Amino acid sequence: MKFLFDSDTWQEIYGSIRKNKVRTSITIIGVLWGIFLLVVLLGSARGLENSFNKLFGNFATNSVFVWTQSTDTPFKGFQEGRRFLLTMNDIDALKSEYSDEIKLLAPRNQTNNLIIKDFKSGNFRVSGDYPILDEIQKKKLLYGRFLNQNDIATIAKVAVISEDMYKQLFEKDAFPIGQYLKINSISYKVIGVYKPSSTINFDGDCAYIPFSTFRKVYNTANKVDWMMITANEGTDIEQMERDVLLTLKGLHNVHPEDKRAFGSVNLGTQIGKITGFLTGMQFLTWFVGIATLVAGVFAIGNILLITVKERTKEIGIRRAIGATPKSIRQQIVLESVFLTTVAGMLGVILGSLVLFIIDMAFGQGADAALINPTVNIPIILIAFVTLVVLGTLIGLIPAHMATVVKPIEALREE
Repeated sequence: MKFLFDSDTWQEIYGSIRKNKVRTSITIIGVLWGIFLLVVLLGSARGLENSFNKLFGNFATNSVFVWTQSTDTPFKGFQEGRRFLLTMNDIDALKSEYSDEIKLLAPRNQTNNLIIKDFKSGNFRVSGDYPILDEIQKKKLLYGRFLNQNDIATIAKVAVISEDMYKQLFEKDAFPIGQYLKINSISYKVIGVYKPSSTINFDGDCAYIPFSTFRKVYNTANKVDWMMITANEGTDIEQMERDVLLTLKGLHNVHPEDKRAFGSVNLGTQIGKITGFLTGMQFLTWFVGIATLVAGVFAIGNILLITVKERTKEIGIRRAIGATPKSIRQQIVLESVFLTTVAGMLGVILGSLVLFIIDMAFGQGADAALINPTVNIPIILIAFVTLVVLGTLIGLIPAHMATVVKPIEALREE
């Protein structure tokens, strides 16, 4: 390690770099670009992943949404185009038949209504729901609470409203909990205010009231507009969707091959597609980044080979006056490591700066496309150490070339 602190060694390295400024700069840029690209691509991939997690963060991602449409095939005496609704009997049948696969099942009814608070009013969606909706689609409550089972049992006239509804219907800074508003000319007590998801929100600005209350007020009997189903962990969500739809077709006398009678959205399938895309992008990021790094390291090897060729006579003189092959080899390897280290540090710094700029430009606000695009420090350290190791190994080639030349032959070199 003594040669690391030898001023003559560093003067030789400085002199070599100074003589070949353009070539050295191009080499450093090649290596710098490799680690810079790796940092930026990995950070951007992480930003997309964070954005994706925020997008579906409030949802149980292994969920299926099911509703009815109209038939496209005649069956058992029923004509094409028949319309029908789901019922609570369907809910009970699915819970019974798929008790091992289904974790949560939320029947839902919705309508649009005028909501009035004193002299202010607005048309909003009103949704009759069970408390388990909060487990499937978690609500961020600003005030109060969500619906509970007691609200269902007592057919309570209570409502949970959105933040925008609160701002539109209430006076500024008014405390909403315990106050009353009118929906369909019936007074409801506000028990909670929630902040809707800014990214994925199936309900929009919605007033949630107990399912039992909705059924009584709007006289829906046992009808259900649509349902949300969440599967247990380990359940094949696509197979469960097919099984549920087939069961519902049987319950409603729909042809098994009817493609239009039921509509459904499989959140698990959609998320799987996005996850696959993110995985592929991460693999591509690593491949491109590592390939560029290796190319940059080989560029350093090439420049050192050229440098050794140009310095053959100088090396011959040093050998003639007593320089050992080991000292010459150490100097060339150290030059390789030095160039690689400088290039790596610059690449990491510039990459981090670009990620900061990306975060400021695209990572702020509710609809941010890249959220907190960062790279884990251990990954940076591994990449940097790998770069230095490769730089050391590639430096051994020109170092060996320099030491195999005999002094007398080197002195004859012109």
